[in-house]
Amino acid sequence: MSATYTLILGTKNWSSWSLRPYMAMRAAGVPFEETVIPLRQPDSAAKIQAIAPTGKVPALRIAEKDESYVVFDSLAICETLADRHPEAGLWPGDPRARAEARSISAAMHSGFPELRSALSMEFARRLPTPPMTDTLRAEIDQIVGFWQEALNRFGGVNAFLFGRLSIADCMYAPVVSRFRTYGIALPDDVAAYCDRILALPALRDWEAASRLEVEAGLPCLFHS
Repeated sequence: MSATYTLILGTKNWSSWSLRPYMAMRAAGVPFEETVIPLRQPDSAAKIQAIAPTGKVPALRIAEKDESYVVFDSLAICETLADRHPEAGLWPGDPRARAEARSISAAMHSGFPELRSALSMEFARRLPTPPMTDTLRAEIDQIVGFWQEALNRFGGVNAFLFGRLSIADCMYAPVVSRFRTYGIALPDDVAAYCDRILALPALRDWEAASRLEVEAGLPCLFHS
């Protein structure tokens, strides 16, 4: 489909939800423009509200022919890309693998509140490991279990969760970054998977942009 895409993102070092559709856009191989709205500024809410009715980033503006519209919410953006660009294979082709990929993506979208709170995204920083509560440990173990199950059944050695890069990998990429930031110990197969994600050009570019934000004086949200 012929369209112009503009992806509206938040501060890259902090915005885990922005990273997910950014990675999906890169995986789909479609050209797009970026607009980054700095978060936690006096005018941040007003700028975002003018674009997305939820008042949250990310959002994707799609312009085609004589109309334009906005898709908001990370998972909705990823699903829209999968619909508009089936050639990109953003979901696995096998029905069983696709069902599992959708399930674990939805679990990430709606769950893991302790991980989000204790391991806030600080993409370009390396920070002390926080106290490991039972709840946090259980959430980490569940995610690791999801990854190992997918890699063992569908991905394989030196691959992504379901073989080729998919929306499931995009949904968990911010968790990969959190595990690195806070030095979370991982099994060898999961650590290797994380390395593959972080080596992707999209993640390298995101990290470079995050480092520039930090070097410009972006504060750290971590509280020990």
